[in-house]
Parts: sequence; structure tokens; C-alpha cells
Amino acid sequence: MIDGLVWPADRIGERGAAAARRGGLAPRPEPPAPAPAAVVEADEATLGRWIEATAVWLGVEAEPVSIAYRDVEVLVRGAGPALVRLAGAGAPRFLALLGSRRRGVALLGPDHAVHVVSVEAVRAALSSGVEAKAGPSVDALLARLPARRRAAARLALLDEHLGGEPIGGVHILRLAPGSPAIRQLRHDGVLGHGLRFVAAYALQYIVGLAAWAILGRGALSGHIDGGWLVAWGLALLAAAALRLAAIRASGLFVIGAGALLKRRLLHGAMRLPVDEIRGHGTGQLLGRVLESEQLEALALTGGLQSLQGVVELTIAPLVLASGAGGVLHALMLVAWSVGATMLVLRYARRRRLWTEARVRMTNDLVESIVGHRTRLVQEARDAWDRGADHALERYLEVSEELDRDAARFNALVPRGWLLFGLLGLAPAFVAGADPLALAIGVGGVMLGLRALVRAGTGMVNLAGAAVSFRAIETLYRAAAEQASAGAPAFVATAGSAENALDAHDLVFRYRDRGEPVLHGVSLNIRPGDRILLEGPSGGGKSTLASLLIGLREPQQGALLLGGLDRATLGPDGWRRRVVSAPQFHENHILTGTLAFNLLMGRQWPPSAGDLEEAEALCGELGLGPLLAKMPAGILQMVGESGWQLSHGEKSRIFMARALLQRADLVILDESFAALDPENLERTVTCVRARAATLLVIAHP
Repeated sequence: MIDGLVWPADRIGERGAAAARRGGLAPRPEPPAPAPAAVVEADEATLGRWIEATAVWLGVEAEPVSIAYRDVEVLVRGAGPALVRLAGAGAPRFLALLGSRRRGVALLGPDHAVHVVSVEAVRAALSSGVEAKAGPSVDALLARLPARRRAAARLALLDEHLGGEPIGGVHILRLAPGSPAIRQLRHDGVLGHGLRFVAAYALQYIVGLAAWAILGRGALSGHIDGGWLVAWGLALLAAAALRLAAIRASGLFVIGAGALLKRRLLHGAMRLPVDEIRGHGTGQLLGRVLESEQLEALALTGGLQSLQGVVELTIAPLVLASGAGGVLHALMLVAWSVGATMLVLRYARRRRLWTEARVRMTNDLVESIVGHRTRLVQEARDAWDRGADHALERYLEVSEELDRDAARFNALVPRGWLLFGLLGLAPAFVAGADPLALAIGVGGVMLGLRALVRAGTGMVNLAGAAVSFRAIETLYRAAAEQASAGAPAFVATAGSAENALDAHDLVFRYRDRGEPVLHGVSLNIRPGDRILLEGPSGGGKSTLASLLIGLREPQQGALLLGGLDRATLGPDGWRRRVVSAPQFHENHILTGTLAFNLLMGRQWPPSAGDLEEAEALCGELGLGPLLAKMPAGILQMVGESGWQLSHGEKSRIFMARALLQRADLVILDESFAALDPENLERTVTCVRARAATLLVIAHP
């Protein structure tokens, strides 16, 4: 049955669009072009890139997933929509997985109809390639078992032998991180969890009030009937069950919303323009990270508390209206709530000033720590802490104002309402109102007190979250900026050594400068060229390199690679063809192994061949002694910022990182300055042999 639901590789774009549409992702309406033969016949990595590029072109995201053999069934039941590549020789074949159903798993067939098949059938089709390693020996071992017990025993033995074996070829389709927030919340079910929380909490609140109403009526009448007592107990049980449901829904809501927020902020950080990042110091970037944590904590907890408060403030006036104070008593609570909102807005303004002072102080502190040596040389000793003292005084001043507003709110809103609400019952009490009505009025006052405390706390947290959002708004909005997706066929393929780079009349200026840094620049780089670009500091050499590798875009002029512009190739396709080792201060060694730092621009996790090639290149660049000193060799952890490495070793690692990407054009910006003559000769020989086309930037 599975064979009839298999899609050929050349229709994978059509299948992905149909699966995304069935999965509620609402992709681009136009059908994607069929996969070209060069992609279908290429290796698995190229086909995977084509799937991801096609998803971007459709306006969704295809995340590649590699799982262990033991987790295949979990993936089949939980994934969807997803594209699943089947193991086997010959042309690649795929299944369009829509998600689990009551009777199995829904698959989208080539006829665009939905078919439900068993989970076991999909699991077997996905893991057949891995099972081929141990399947025959396991079958021979179980040949004498009864048929009814053989299947379960076979699965148990295979799980024992192959449990950790990786299985790839799965791409999960989902909304792009920059999609509208409400759409992501709805698609991932987070909005549903929030609505279920509100419904469960409201029902719990109403049932709890009913339970106390039953008990209070019996107590005031002096007689409790057995039936009403049973009803009271059942109401308490129902309230407990609804409470558990509300807690579960709130937990799922917080986890889901927090994950979406972090995913979007990370995506926005990766899409920030390079000048946006360079224009901020380490302290400002650290401040954004801290404020993102604040935003998540305050927004989610404050949001839930505000929802609870809104539910309670909706019900409490109804209780007050049915009590001795009547409608006027209920309007008093509404008016008090409006006054509390005004105090929250005042607190929000204070909170904004306090946050700005705190972030500014954090930025100055981090920047002074980073540049402490320069500061010791250039400033007099009595001036070292002058700015810090002023910032601390300002911070203490706004902190005191914030604390006063918080204390005023906490003291005035709940306690003031208690007095105000009881005064609203005074006329009815003096007039000798019914004791039951007075009891309901007092209960309504207490409910209003609880609602104001909960809603006030939630609104204060939301006010803090709004202030924190201002600090990271750039990251949030950067995720939604649309970039040219590029034609999937060009994005996926690795390019050709025959591609030439042509630039015509390039003009580029920085936003804060009136005069262009580059004006009327034209050049032509042919395959196999070895070009040396020299010029004085500040002459625009590195700016030109950033244009050629796609980090920046020219304001005027044309830049073509193999006759194709950046919009056609897409950002990923362009950067796959042109790579660079930037200047030393713009390049970094990241926490991780040496292998990760070498192959991070190629693919990760690496294959055995990738590791062998990286180790061989290190030997050609003269890094063999470094590898020999490392206990774990190329898999040795090199530490944050590569503090264990010398300046020259870092430079050669940066060059190796660029060369390992096998690009059409390699640009090395001031990469040889830190090398001694012996290593310089060895490195130049290696680079000339490895790079298809080379552009070296250096000072004269």
C-alpha cells in the first residue's frame, strides 16, 4: 500500500507545497518548478538543500531532522506535515506525511488524496535501510519462533542492536520564524492552549462560587439538606478537576509561546544587517540578551495573571450587582479598576526610565571591562570611575522612584478597594438589608480584592515586558523582513568553477556618511584568476569584499556571478559560491571543537570524509604540530574565542574554514599578516592549490 503513495524526487516541490497546504501552512499559491535532473541525480546534501530552498520560496520552512532508529515511531506519530525520504537504491523516493490519525498516519498520495495507513508500515519503510544491516541475522535467529511472537521479538532485537543508528532524510514543514505571531500561535496550537486555560479557569471560578453559595445559603438558613451537601462536594471535585486542566493548559501555553519567541528572536539576530551589529558594542548586545530573558518571563507570567484577573474582574461585578449594593456597587469596582489602570501606566513610564538606566549602565560596565587596558593608559586614575558614579547615582534615583510607584500601587489599589467597597455596603447595612444580600455583597468585595491583586500584578509584569520589548524590537522586526528567496535550483547547486564574477559601476555608502566609500567600481574576475588587491587603510578594500560575498548590497551598479544576480541565486546560493576569511577582528573562534570551527561553513554534523579532508588541509597549512599536541586531535575543544591558539594559528584556521567550503571564489582579507616567512610560504602554496579562484586583499 505504501508503494502507491510514494512521490518521485522530481515532484518533491509539488508534494511539499501540497503537504504544507494540507497542514495549514498556507504556502505560496503558485506551484514550484519540478526538481531539475542535476538535483535529482546529485547527492543527498544537494537534494536536501533544494528541499529547504523550495520551502523558503514557498514561504515556509523545511527543517532537516536526523533521529535515532529507536525514535522512528515517535517521529512518525508526532511529525506532520513532513517530507520523508525512503531508503533504497535508485532514484530518491518520498512520502508526504500529514500527521497522526486515530487509525494510523495520514499520507498525501500523488493523486493529492489523503490516505490513512498504519504507523508500522511507515516506520518500516523509513527504517528499512538501517534494518538491512542486522535484519538477516535477526531473522535467522528467530526462524524457530512461532509466527505470532516473531514480529515483536524481531522489533525488540533490532531496537537493541540498532537503537542508536541515525536515520536522516526527514524534513519537517512549519511556518517561517518571521511569520505573523498570531498565525504561529494558532498553527502550533499555542493559542488553543491559551483559550482552554481561560475557559477552564472561568469554569473553575464559577463552580467554586457555586460551591460556596450552596454552603453559605445552608449556613445562613440554619439547615443544610443532605442533597445540597452532596452537590457541594461534587462542585468542589469539579473545581479541582478544572483547576488541573487550567494548570496543564497554562503550562503548555507558556512552553509553546516561549519557544516561538526565542525562535523568532534568534532568527531575527541572524538576519540583522552587518552594520546594525557593528554599530553596537558588546554591552549593548549583552543588554539585548538580558532583556529578551526579561521579556519572556514577564510577558508569559504577566499574561496569564492578567487573563486570570480579567476573568475575575468580569465575574466579581456580577456578584456585587446581585448583592445588597446593587448595580451601583458593581460600577464602583469598575471605576476603581480604571483608576488602577492609570497607576499601572504611570508605573510603566517609571519602569521604562529604570530599564534604560540599567541597560546603559550594563553597557558601560561591559565596554569598560573589554577596553580596560586602553582605559588605564589613556585616563587619569581619578577619572576611572567618574562616569560609573554618575550612572549609579542616576540608577539609584530612578530605582527609588520606581519603588515608590510600586509601593503606592500595592498599598492603594487592594487596600483602598477594600475600604471603598465596604463603604458601598454601608447604606444597605444601615437600611437593614437582607443578611443574605449583605453576605453576597461582602463576598463580592473580597472577590474584587482578589481580582485587583491578580490583575494588578499581571499588568505590572506586562508593563515591564513592554519596556523590555522596546530593547529587542529590532531583533523581533528583523525576523519579519523578507529577503529574496532565490530560484531553488540555483540555491541548491554548488555552482561551477567556470562562473565569472562581474561588477559594473558599484556605488556604496554607509548610512551615517554622505560621501560614498565606493564610487563607480568595476572589475571582472575570471575562473582561475589569482588577484592581489592592495590599497591604503580606509580605502574601501574590505567594503568591496563585503559586497562581493553578499554581506552588503550596493546602492547602485550591477553585481553578477555566472551571469546571475543575487536575487536569482538567493543569499544562501550566493554565499555558497563566494566565501571569505574576513579581517582578524571580524573573524571568530567559537566554543566547540576544532572540527566544528573548520567545517561550520560546510555541513554539520560532518562525515568521516569531511573530517579527513579537514585534517589533511590542516597539515598542508602547517597546523600538523598543533593537532599533534591536542589529545583529541581535530575533535579537541579549543575554548571560547580560541584563547589557547596563537594569532598565526587562528589565521590559518580562518583560511581553512573558507577553503573547506569549496567555493568558486575565495576572498582572503589581510589573512597572511600574522605568519612568519616559513609558514607564509607553505600557506600561500596551499591556498593557490586549493582555491579555484582567489582574491587576496593586503596593505601595500
